[in-house]
Amino acid sequence: MLCLPGFAGPSTGRTSLATVSPGALRPGPAGPPPSLLDPAVERDPYPLYRTLREHFPLVYDAPFGAWLVSRYADVRTAIEDPRLVAPPPGRTPAHQVDGPHRALASAAFRGPAPAALAAGVERTAYVLARRLAGRREADLVAEFCHWLPAAAAVAALGLPYEDTARVHAWCRTGLDHLGGHHPELDAFLRPYLARRRAHPGTDLLSVLCTARVDGRPLPDEAVTGLAGTLLGAGGDTTARALASFLANLLDHPAQLAAVRARPELASGAWAESLRRDPPLHVVLRRAAEPVGAVPAGATVACLLGAAGRDPARFADPDRYDAFRTDPGHLAYGSGHHSCPGTLLARLTAEHGLNALLAAAPDLRWAPGFRPTGEGLVSRSPRALLVRCR
Repeated sequence: MLCLPGFAGPSTGRTSLATVSPGALRPGPAGPPPSLLDPAVERDPYPLYRTLREHFPLVYDAPFGAWLVSRYADVRTAIEDPRLVAPPPGRTPAHQVDGPHRALASAAFRGPAPAALAAGVERTAYVLARRLAGRREADLVAEFCHWLPAAAAVAALGLPYEDTARVHAWCRTGLDHLGGHHPELDAFLRPYLARRRAHPGTDLLSVLCTARVDGRPLPDEAVTGLAGTLLGAGGDTTARALASFLANLLDHPAQLAAVRARPELASGAWAESLRRDPPLHVVLRRAAEPVGAVPAGATVACLLGAAGRDPARFADPDRYDAFRTDPGHLAYGSGHHSCPGTLLARLTAEHGLNALLAAAPDLRWAPGFRPTGEGLVSRSPRALLVRCR
């Protein structure tokens, strides 16, 4: 039996998926439980998240077509449970790499690979940031966040800069976490693989082409899959996470100044932003077998947006605190696995912030502007209007 300590009522102690039934802990004889598809939720999901955590820790949302899990402990347990599996490839975010693919990525991205990736990200971040340096105002979403992840992945792999727009479009039209499901990706990459195997350089694609796992070189299919993972990570999810990260720091000038003075604080500031404002608020899992009250084949919606603001796990959870000692975010999964998508996102955030602050030391909100989040499953500010000088 899967025990989820978060599925506990006010005085019932521990319970589990097996003992929490649909509608359990419903306050009074009111009507049906609330739904993610209620019109007000996309504008502001946090009142619903609070209601779900307090009164509906496990509930079937019929309009949405999924069982909702909202408490931090329960969401963490659910995303780690092997009986709740990721959806089939095709629309899976780049960081949700499971099974042998994640193990292969972990092995291949040791050694020189992280340094090659970091060099490409840093170089690209400074190029994009310098374009904004002389501007009075700019929209960081449209002119920086929207482009940096894909452009950084292209640069790190050593692919031609002129292909950035093509890869950028693929990232938004179905490039999945394995890459190979995009009809044009293999044909695009294979000529570069052949050249890197014959004449390797220092770029990340050369590193992958010359890497050995268990003493053997990676086959072309594995290299294109890992490159596709990285390129897929340069899509919407990382761009949204970067936008929320910059918004949180711009909302807190004292914390931004501290990170500017001590760049080593950027990693913790990034983790805190992922906790408070994850780019994915809903991660879907499918029950491969019955899991307590959840029948086989049912969809489980793990509400990362609710889990990250659970007061049972975090003190003052709505507050952004770049110095929080234990952000404990779940935005890029849970456990000890590594994935190039996770690494790209973190490097994009850290180098992107450093580049912006170097190019525009007085970066601040444009007068009268306040960021507005949008999206239900994925959520981030739609624009970030700033003064660059």
